[in-house]
Amino acid sequence: MNQADLIAITEAIDALDKERYAMGPAWNVAHELVVGHEGEAFFDRLYALLHRIEGDHSNASYWYGQAGVDEFDGDARAEAKALLKELEEA
Repeated sequence: MNQADLIAITEAIDALDKERYAMGPAWNVAHELVVGHEGEAFFDRLYALLHRIEGDHSNASYWYGQAGVDEFDGDARAEAKALLKELEEA
């Protein structure tokens, strides 16, 4: 993942946090971001989070599977924080 991708993910998650992980403009921007990176595990995990926010749990399950990870057990904010922590450690 390149620096621009890292910045885009961080900004997308920060915007989702400001909107309290609800459907809205930040969700739409984040969705556009992940659509452009389908097949990249980290983006697929963010895709899963977005579908959890949307309430589409079957689609979220699909994206967790695509990312090769277990479904997250916690709320959207906790999952977003875990994603950011993973980015920092990468």
